[in-house]
Amino acid sequence: MNNEQLAMSKLVVLKLGDGSFDNGFPVTLQIGDDGSRPFTEIIGKLPPAPEIPQHYNIWRLAYRRLGANYRLEAKPGQLTNVSKIEDCTLAANVLRLRLNFWLNSESFREIREKLLEQLMPSDKVRVIVQTEDLCLRRLPWHLWDLCDRYPKAEIALSAPAYERVEHQSPPKNGVRILAIIGNSAGINTQADRRLLEHIPNVQITFLVEPQPEELTEQLWKQGWDILFFAGHSCSQGDGETGRMYINQTDSLTIDQLKYALKKAACSGLKIAIFNSCDGLGLARNLASLQIPQIIVMREPVPDVVAQEFLKSFIEAFARGESFYLAVREARERLQGLEAKFPCATWLPLICQNPAFVPPTWEELCGYNKSVKSNSQVLINLRTAFLTSILVTLSIMGIRYLGIFQKLELKAYDQILRLQPHEKSDPRLLVVTVTEADIQAQDPAKRRGSSLSDVALNKLLQKLSEYQPRAIGLDIYRDFPVDSTQKDLATRLEKNERLMAICKVSAPEVANFGIKPPPEIPQERLGFSDFIVDDDGVVRRHLLIMSPDPASPCTTPYALSVQLAFRYLDAEGISPKFTPKGNLQIGDVVFKPLEPHTGGYQQVDAWGHQVLLNYRSHRSPQDIAKQVTLTDVLKGQIDPNSVKDRIVLIGTTAQSFPDEWATPYSTGQWYEGKMPGVLVHAQMVSQILSAVLDKRSLLWVLPQWGEVLWIWGWSAIGGVLAWRIRLGLNLAIAIAIAIACLCGLCFALLVETTCWLPLVPPALALVATSASVAYTTSKTRQQQNTSKF
Repeated sequence: MNNEQLAMSKLVVLKLGDGSFDNGFPVTLQIGDDGSRPFTEIIGKLPPAPEIPQHYNIWRLAYRRLGANYRLEAKPGQLTNVSKIEDCTLAANVLRLRLNFWLNSESFREIREKLLEQLMPSDKVRVIVQTEDLCLRRLPWHLWDLCDRYPKAEIALSAPAYERVEHQSPPKNGVRILAIIGNSAGINTQADRRLLEHIPNVQITFLVEPQPEELTEQLWKQGWDILFFAGHSCSQGDGETGRMYINQTDSLTIDQLKYALKKAACSGLKIAIFNSCDGLGLARNLASLQIPQIIVMREPVPDVVAQEFLKSFIEAFARGESFYLAVREARERLQGLEAKFPCATWLPLICQNPAFVPPTWEELCGYNKSVKSNSQVLINLRTAFLTSILVTLSIMGIRYLGIFQKLELKAYDQILRLQPHEKSDPRLLVVTVTEADIQAQDPAKRRGSSLSDVALNKLLQKLSEYQPRAIGLDIYRDFPVDSTQKDLATRLEKNERLMAICKVSAPEVANFGIKPPPEIPQERLGFSDFIVDDDGVVRRHLLIMSPDPASPCTTPYALSVQLAFRYLDAEGISPKFTPKGNLQIGDVVFKPLEPHTGGYQQVDAWGHQVLLNYRSHRSPQDIAKQVTLTDVLKGQIDPNSVKDRIVLIGTTAQSFPDEWATPYSTGQWYEGKMPGVLVHAQMVSQILSAVLDKRSLLWVLPQWGEVLWIWGWSAIGGVLAWRIRLGLNLAIAIAIAIACLCGLCFALLVETTCWLPLVPPALALVATSASVAYTTSKTRQQQNTSKF
């Protein structure tokens, strides 16, 4: 089996413990990669089924009535007896149905479902049934309907007790076969001999009707790869002991060849083929000598069937099929003979020592190790390449479902927090209404707001004297001005610099919105809505949306956008929309987020959203110069700090909570949050800085670019595992590679404002390196132990 085949090879072991058909059998299922320890093990039970031995005996009797002398050309009348053939076929069908009914029983269903879960139809599967029960060993397990789902599976028998005998195979050139042609009375063994003689690249020694001492001497003489026997044989004691007839007068049991066969096993004997009748007893005795693989005929076999099986098996095995698949192919090709020889496909059977994995024909021939070594390097490199592609596609699929989104956003936050500090924006001034400012006002005049009409009127009057370019009132006022404050009403209505807020309704989350101040016209309103991620963090900037006409707030622009428009209009810069519908201010296009953007793989990209690149990392509130309400009302501010600036008014008091988690909040809900007025300031600053200072907006690679980025790191992991064998060295190399990945993601975000994926490529790197390391390690182990 080559490495490409090995990559999809599975070993299934069904251990049937002590029991009986009257009481049932305990069953242990083990599933693993071929040549390695099982990774799945479950326990089940086959229920009582006393009818199974009865149906088997009925079939066996019907089969044996077809002809008295098998492994020979039977008399024409015997094999053309239609009645006997029909009886055998009927008995075979009944046995097949009862066997599958038993194997579909409720107590065995968990094992069946586990097999369906763990195995793919394309897998190469070796199924080994371990049992001491003679009737269980005789059953046609290949008729299990589960085998029809797996065209590359074959079933073998094994004894529960086995061990590995270390082989000492000398250098060789070709397959070494010892072919024993035994008692040939009535048997056309010459056909077997001609088949063996035409096999390419073999060294074959024929023993024709040998004497016992001659056979023993040859078994001791040199190492053989294959032991072949053609002639008469039988099983005695209902399968307990096998006997083969080596010449006209002598017959031997396996026990009489015990020491010679043990020597042959130690010298490299890998396969024993008994193309003779009733071989289960022979297989049982040979298994006790730890012969790795044995092929026998479970019942008497017609000469034509034996010859056709040998021919098909040798052809398939020699052209490169695995041992098991060569047996299955040869066995199934016998179906063409079943019109004359019913149940011919039932006869060939593998008996396996589970401590060994069957060799390939190439390995039996003694392949060139240097060529194999170079080929293995290329195969391992190809494995690394293919694995990296598969891992990348898997991770991209999982990422597309949004499973990594939370981790990716946390990694993004961490990178943002590491950015160099930026100076505060000189175009902004924030007037905060503190808790002290609120307590200094008459509660009755505040009417539930943080700012009374009197205080607001004085504040706007003072600010207007200093000639700001725009004022943003980030305080809800869904009620009209008190009738005693007509100056305030006039100021709110006529002050073209003043922008106020309202909140858009969202009935699906029981948010009914908040009305704007009645005195402020529609064109000077901005919505205050923020987009909050599932973890409560504001990472996105909503610029424009289309509110429901029934909402109390119908302005399409955010407060930050309205303030930026007002400021930039004085600079002679006007907004417009590109043919694609993207907002463009000056030379800057604010490209909206798409449903799959960067780490956002499951996000509702409604409206016109962009990523919010916060200005400061050292102090999230150090976005702009800040003064309190009291400072302004008392005239304790520098007029130049107001002139031609954008002034934002908002509360920072705990009694009127308006705080939001940001990437700088380290995920905390209760500390490190930013007042809403400062979040608006961050958003205004982002727009102004992008247009006037050429400060780049955050951006991401297109989907194909992210695929290449992730695949590149996956490939790096595969190459590292391919080149570095030691586990500790590989772990260090992977750690260094991940550190480089983190450094690149940080550097590119700082230098180019590109948000590159961090978590998916890190996972791809680790997964690929682990997969390749495991595969190559297993391959080396299998080569070192000569399992393949």
